[in-house]
Amino acid sequence: MRAWWQDLTDLVLPAECGGCGRPRTVLCPECRAALSGDAPRRVRPDPAPPGLPVVHAAAPYGDEVRAALLAHKERGALTLATPLGTALAGAVRAASGLPLLPDPHELPAASQGPLDERNGWLGSGWQGFAGGPGPVLLVPVPSSRRAVRARGHDPARRIALAAAGELRRGGAPVRVLAVLRQRRAVADQSGLNSRQRLHNLAGALEVATGGDRLLAGAGRVVLVDDLMTTGASLAEAARAVRVAVAGADAYGGDAGEATGERMRRRVGKRMTEATREAEDRAPAARGMTDTSRGGAMICAAVVAASPDGFEINRN
Repeated sequence: MRAWWQDLTDLVLPAECGGCGRPRTVLCPECRAALSGDAPRRVRPDPAPPGLPVVHAAAPYGDEVRAALLAHKERGALTLATPLGTALAGAVRAASGLPLLPDPHELPAASQGPLDERNGWLGSGWQGFAGGPGPVLLVPVPSSRRAVRARGHDPARRIALAAAGELRRGGAPVRVLAVLRQRRAVADQSGLNSRQRLHNLAGALEVATGGDRLLAGAGRVVLVDDLMTTGASLAEAARAVRVAVAGADAYGGDAGEATGERMRRRVGKRMTEATREAEDRAPAARGMTDTSRGGAMICAAVVAASPDGFEINRN
């Protein structure tokens, strides 16, 4: 009987902790503390790519956090999506200004407005809390189709869904809007430096047809990913959202004109001419949340970021 129960437990519980390898736990208490024990903080890579919005991260990328992210992304440890989503939810709160409220089901009936299972709490107390009357939209940075096929899932989207569930349980009007897609193939980012990654991704993303209307109605758009290193992916995602919402190329041309090669040339020129003083005048450097010409508030949240990115908090 004991052997039968042991076999059944092995089917239900993971073989080991995703962070340290401790047996029979999704994520042990020590690894959970490394992932979500500290308050999320603002992070910024150096150099920061042009157009990078304000980014908040739950934890530095290293040791147990790195192991958990890789186990989820590359080894298919899908049960880790829940603790990773909880960590991302904390970063989303910090980035978007979402208040930490009790579960709406626990509030007195008289204080509750309607609860929409998809969009979250719709009570009047939420109106205008995060830059507008609409919901907070979590927009995952997409993986390539090739990577999704190889892994069997889209890690950023899965974690975003877990984070949205966590936030909705706290009463927040949050939904996931997976409207970004790759408009052209990109090279593998591993081994590329910050400038090469920026050039590789320039003009690579776009918002799917009809997504612009959904984005325009948001109170705040939070770009989400599992990891930020150089910030190139988030900067390109922000550009694509700005183009869709504002209807114009964020680098100065019409949205319909932009091509990958022209965007890469512009980014290369901007990187050559940019100075640190100019970067410090950008909204992200001043600690301001980016605002597109269409009115949507754009920021970003990630589970983890390079430890060097946390150095901004020392200033």
